[in-house]
Amino acid sequence: MTAELLGLADWLVEHGVTTVAMESTGVYWKPIWNLLEGHDLELLLVNARHMRAVPGRKTDVHDAEWIADLLRHGLLRPSFVPDRAGRELRELVRYRKSLVGERSREAERLHKVLEGANIKLGAVATNILGASGR
Repeated sequence: MTAELLGLADWLVEHGVTTVAMESTGVYWKPIWNLLEGHDLELLLVNARHMRAVPGRKTDVHDAEWIADLLRHGLLRPSFVPDRAGRELRELVRYRKSLVGERSREAERLHKVLEGANIKLGAVATNILGASGR
């Protein structure tokens, strides 16, 4: 929750933490990154493939210890994370792309339904969702 993450940020600053390293697993890192970004902390997002954890029993605690150990020795290579404006623009572009894809799928579905009903609208109209298709 946001309140707990803000509490974490305050706790980190209060205890003199200057660098936070986290593994880029799915989208789980994004809310933490967004809330810690406003504090006086150096943030590193690390690709799991670049860490090559020691084989054996794998737990979140062992992973955290391994990341901390690699960070102490300067062995982490951070991933590129664009600034907030760049991340927001990326999200908007990806959302628009998904909407355009959904619109195309619906047009194809409509075309298939019409074809199944022996209405060959595609033979006389270039765009079945356009004015000539209507």
